[in-house]
Amino acid sequence: MPYNLLSEPIRRYVRDKRWDAFRPIQAAAIKAILSDDRNYILSSRTASGKTEAAFLPILSKVDFKKPGVAVLYVSPLVALINDQFDRVEDLCKYLDIPVTKWHGEANRSLKKHLIEDPKGVVLITPESIEAMFVNAPFNVRKLFQNLQYVVIDEVHAFIGSDRGIQLRSILNRLRRINTDRFNIVGLSATLGDFNEARKLTSEPENTVILRDKSPKIVEATFRHFDSDGAGLPLDLMKDLYRNVSNRKTLIFPNNRGRTEEVSVKLGKIAEKVGGHLNYFSHHSSVDKLEREYVERFAKQSKGQNFSISCTSTLELGIDIGAVDLVVQIDATFSIASLVQRIGRSGRRDGDKSQLILYSTNPWSLLQALASWSLYREEKIESFNISEKAYDILLHQLLSIVKSNSGIEIEELVLQLTSNRAFAAIQENEIYEIISHCVEEDLLEIIRSELIIGLGGEKLVNNYDFYSVFSTEPYLHVMEKGRKVGEIPFSPMIFPGENILLAARIWKIVDVDESVSKIEVVPANDGKSPIFYGSGGVVHCMVRQRMWDIIKSDVPIMNIADDCKRIIQELRDEFEHNHFDETFVDRPVFVSEEGIVFYTFCGTRINRTISVVLENLGFLHELNENSSGFKVFDNKVSISELVILVLNAINNIDSVLSDVIHRNPKILMFSKWGQYLPVKFKIEIVKCNYLDVDGTINFLKARKL
Repeated sequence: MPYNLLSEPIRRYVRDKRWDAFRPIQAAAIKAILSDDRNYILSSRTASGKTEAAFLPILSKVDFKKPGVAVLYVSPLVALINDQFDRVEDLCKYLDIPVTKWHGEANRSLKKHLIEDPKGVVLITPESIEAMFVNAPFNVRKLFQNLQYVVIDEVHAFIGSDRGIQLRSILNRLRRINTDRFNIVGLSATLGDFNEARKLTSEPENTVILRDKSPKIVEATFRHFDSDGAGLPLDLMKDLYRNVSNRKTLIFPNNRGRTEEVSVKLGKIAEKVGGHLNYFSHHSSVDKLEREYVERFAKQSKGQNFSISCTSTLELGIDIGAVDLVVQIDATFSIASLVQRIGRSGRRDGDKSQLILYSTNPWSLLQALASWSLYREEKIESFNISEKAYDILLHQLLSIVKSNSGIEIEELVLQLTSNRAFAAIQENEIYEIISHCVEEDLLEIIRSELIIGLGGEKLVNNYDFYSVFSTEPYLHVMEKGRKVGEIPFSPMIFPGENILLAARIWKIVDVDESVSKIEVVPANDGKSPIFYGSGGVVHCMVRQRMWDIIKSDVPIMNIADDCKRIIQELRDEFEHNHFDETFVDRPVFVSEEGIVFYTFCGTRINRTISVVLENLGFLHELNENSSGFKVFDNKVSISELVILVLNAINNIDSVLSDVIHRNPKILMFSKWGQYLPVKFKIEIVKCNYLDVDGTINFLKARKL
């Protein structure tokens, strides 16, 4: 029995909580973690008790008498650390061990106390570990040399990202200073590629997946309202209000501008009809204090209903209490996001998840149906993994040089070649990157030792150095000295315009670009506000399913009649094309204006084709919603066009060298890529932004 395997203090915790039984993932994790010293990835749906599944056996197992921190909890979000702190601290009280939050907003005196007397459990982000390596490497050794367990929350948020590679590198660097070997336990509700999850531990051969497949009952409703693109239709907003006004609701539009639009419009409807006014927005541009207020209100709302219009900031596991309904406006960019968002409702045992999916154009409805059908089949996208992350290697070598206050070249290369995050990068490539850093004054050689150069000092001494993800330039939005939030820079922002932020409409009265600040006042003139936001990356699997649905003659069940009509209209649009196999066939429309080619491919393949077409001089446009290219040239056939594209792709390095020279902004996806030699810039564009091999295979296999 799992209960008997736990230590007595932890058994007392379980008794005090009056648990009748462990959840499936908890029972499995207790038995597994206490039986051996392997790494584990715990995968189960949202609100299934994964945090306790990890900590109950870990706290029963570790030796807290050893000097130093025993358990490190790594989270992708500061907000998630703050949220999980009380749960972990509550558990650790039974062992009389301290729990410390370590991030930029955490209490400094508590951090100082931890350094003076390191022990217990620390909750931290990868960026804070990086900062400690750079600024206080002696503290890293003192705190973590006897580390026994690392718990990584929301594993899927790291896999396939630059942060994930950085985290892998940091874990390898921690292992170098560790007197023994620490184990890793990862937690996730959303995993489509378990092999990549294993790699995060850098010991895939010694990592086991524990997966709870208990089904979650979800009731989904699809609703469609045509939009002219200027804003959400009034009929949609009225229907949305009827569905959310008497419930506790999370509403997920696909960008920050639309998130604000939803919260403001719902609030206006509520004012007119005398409903409650608990309509909030929650996203990265809203000020931290405002976001925390919204989270507290939701968690403590008890009898009060509310609606929070949000982005992925509430997609992860921040506890805001029970939610009755999740609303998705237009299709999610990934099935993984859909899974996370569905899991936010019906968190109480036995509750169903309630989901409403609104669409505002036919292609969004089609994508939502495709994602939903794949979700029902338990299919989630695989991750795009960069095996040769030259840009993150450059960042890490600067970090290592700084943390060592200078290092022998051979020792630096040894540390990087032995770091399993960079196992695919050759030793000669590392030397080439180091030489380039010296040429660019990022590094300096004194005899046989490397130190940070003058150019490198500007980078490593900046607070922004600790992160590896790019952030767009922001303008601080202020009202009478109070910070409302931040919005991305845009040339459309100038005095007299209105913006939406923190569920209110504001009028810009002054813009001071020298200090990145906007002064605003509440707007009451009815002028339409500026919207802001961007799209996401859609996987080939979703687009293929969209095409499968179009070419099928099977009626789609359990959707409203207006949705059925929209899908039938799409089917009718393509019915004059004769296809044998939906996997290899693709529709092409030819007119006097040129060619329309529907790829039904993922974003990265479409990007690759678009980059090549532009380099070839073809005027074209891509409708990413419909996955259709329009090439404005009636002198070339589709067969000739495909041959031209394939020939160019076969010489892709030359194409990208030209593209990068003309448009350096193509590297904006990579924060540290701009500092690499050109040949490595080309490689990371191919690996992280485009899909060269996938495009070649796609074009060669298609029948058009």
